[in-house]
Amino acid sequence: MTITYEWGDSLYINITNRCTNNCTFCVRNNQEGISRGMNLWLEREPTVSEVLADIQARDIYKYREFVFCGYGEPMLRTYDIIEICRYLKNAYNMSIRINTNGHANLICGQDITSQLAGLVDAVSISMNAKNSKEYQELCQSDYGEKAYEAMLAFAAKCKKYIPQVVLSVVDVMPDDNIQSCREIANRIGVDFRVRHYQS
Repeated sequence: MTITYEWGDSLYINITNRCTNNCTFCVRNNQEGISRGMNLWLEREPTVSEVLADIQARDIYKYREFVFCGYGEPMLRTYDIIEICRYLKNAYNMSIRINTNGHANLICGQDITSQLAGLVDAVSISMNAKNSKEYQELCQSDYGEKAYEAMLAFAAKCKKYIPQVVLSVVDVMPDDNIQSCREIANRIGVDFRVRHYQS
């Protein structure tokens, strides 16, 4: 079971295969559970203790950052992430990033962004569309069209507590849609990135 894996100078943490989206472009739909030469499908969700043990088995100081990202939406385990981050900050004081769809406040039923203060250094949020209708068509969220505005609101709230907040899109979008998304990110006051699509 792959709980942690390396990519560049980052250590990635894979804690769930559940997701609140079913994106049409998701690599999980295009490959048999293989990413970067690894099978990221979990037999079950690892406990916090198992996650920490897997991290501690690594040569931590060769990494630049920890990244919560795997074959699922990590914020479905928001409170476990907070617990893990608290330990990692105390033990290693390294940068921590979360790659997310931005549904954490919907998942938790409350605004949890203040609980990430001092623990998370960067959050990368998959924006993927210029409006709620197109987002739902593409991402097929469990929350329906309200997921899009909730995602943007999450990004804006994260800005108060997290040093780097990025909204991202995949480069398969038409250029004018990418520009529209960039303008929305600028209006919110967060960074914007175009991700390369890996089929």
